[in-house]
Amino acid sequence: MILVTGGLGFIGSHTARALLDLGESCVLVQRRPPAPPPAFLADGRGAARVHVEQADLADADALGRVAARHRVTGVIHLAPSAPWPPGAPAPVAAARDALAGLLNVLQTAAERQVSRVVVASTIGVYAGSPGATGAPSTTGTTEPLRESQPLAMGAGHVIPTFKKIAELLAGHLGEAAGVEVVSARIAGVWGPLGRAASPFFALPQLVHAAARGGTPDLSALRTPPRAAQGADLIHAADCGRALALLQRAPRLGHRTYNVASGRITTYAEILDVLARLAPEARLGLPPGRDPAAGPDVRLDVTRLREDTGYAPAYDTAGALADYLAWLRAGNPR
Repeated sequence: MILVTGGLGFIGSHTARALLDLGESCVLVQRRPPAPPPAFLADGRGAARVHVEQADLADADALGRVAARHRVTGVIHLAPSAPWPPGAPAPVAAARDALAGLLNVLQTAAERQVSRVVVASTIGVYAGSPGATGAPSTTGTTEPLRESQPLAMGAGHVIPTFKKIAELLAGHLGEAAGVEVVSARIAGVWGPLGRAASPFFALPQLVHAAARGGTPDLSALRTPPRAAQGADLIHAADCGRALALLQRAPRLGHRTYNVASGRITTYAEILDVLARLAPEARLGLPPGRDPAAGPDVRLDVTRLREDTGYAPAYDTAGALADYLAWLRAGNPR
């Protein structure tokens, strides 16, 4: 039985589906009152192996009771381990709560002697490191970033700041408590159940506009995108399967893994596919690249592939078709 914190969230739901497909059972923990799981978790392909529990991760006793009741053998920690939402009016208290959740997850894992804890990190931890800020090639990309890449001490945003803290703290406590802790540095995730408007990349806005045959609202983005720019983007189902494989692998040779597609998907590529799938939509971006945008960053996924057998199931066209079909079926996100 695998405990998934944030298990009814965006990535958590897809991770639970992947665990079921691998023959595992899972208990999904969330702070809010339990809601019905997404249809793809309750469609008879393993619904009896999905359990939903309400528990605040800041309550160590409540979390421990859930783990004991379900005889948890592994943990995938996806709930935010950073103050959320960013910009909380009481930053010290918000930081305390975020770190308490991480500590309680690790304490519960140690008490239950679980086999492994996978902790969600982010591609954002590479920000400021030499490989992520070097001169781009003629295509606007740098060499892929590997897990051995030295990280900069600082970070320009609360999320990568706390993810760096979580990687260090979880790694130290895992060794001290005898728990195998693995950090998963996740790239840009998109797909069913994801947010309709991302501040980091324009793909969700473009797909939602295509689904309704309209014009995308890109106002949430920090910098306006251009067609030749792109990002390392991973379909949510592929991300969930990668995390499930990290939890289930008999043996892992490392304590940090990139979870990504390992390639840059450009907006030009996305627009070309959407033009075929939704010709009625009014989609378009300015050509070229914005010199101020910096290089497109992709992650090396050699470790993940070699240690778990992971390979993406979706290419760009298949992923866009899947997401469009989900939205056109009446799902709001």
